Amino acid sequence: DSQYGTYVWPCAVVLAQYLWVHRESLPGKQVLEVGSGVSLPGVLAAKCGAEVVLSDSEELPRCLQSCRRTCLANRLPHLPVLGLTWGRVSPELLALPPVDIILGSDVFFDPKDFEDILTTVYFLLEKNPQAQFWTTYQVRSADWSMEALLCKWKLKSSLVPLHSFSADKEHLAGSSLPGRHTVEMMIISLAQSDGT
Repeated sequence: DSQYGTYVWPCAVVLAQYLWVHRESLPGKQVLEVGSGVSLPGVLAAKCGAEVVLSDSEELPRCLQSCRRTCLANRLPHLPVLGLTWGRVSPELLALPPVDIILGSDVFFDPKDFEDILTTVYFLLEKNPQAQFWTTYQVRSADWSMEALLCKWKLKSSLVPLHSFSADKEHLAGSSLPGRHTVEMMIISLAQSDGT
């Protein structure tokens, strides 16, 4: 639903908190945000000195327009906004400059998209072996797991405890939506050739 990209979800706030805590490491870094929507993490990274490219699905022009509006509202009209659809190799994906960090907040929303997301992340990490994918997601179902897909795509993940960057506060990781929504953060990178 293209409207999903028009809200600031709790995952975006948590990822932005992680970027803020690590802001001194961002100047000069090449950052790509995927599934940007309102683009809070990417815009914050740009404000902290990173070279940022924002992206969302080329099939969701409303989300791409949301990215552009956020850039204008934050006096960042120069930030590139690209249509990149997960799981699809496009000329825009192939033409991306090298990246150090890939950002994705709440991109693991629908299990049918998990493999497409990880396919795209794997492609980017293969081109940029030292890069990392910093992602936050809401645990919506105990039945959902990415472990098999991470293994299939030769990726590894490490959980980042929210308390380690002061994001475990209700006003950051909380949601006014009904039900309990647990936000998690992980860093995904290429698995080493020794199987780790």
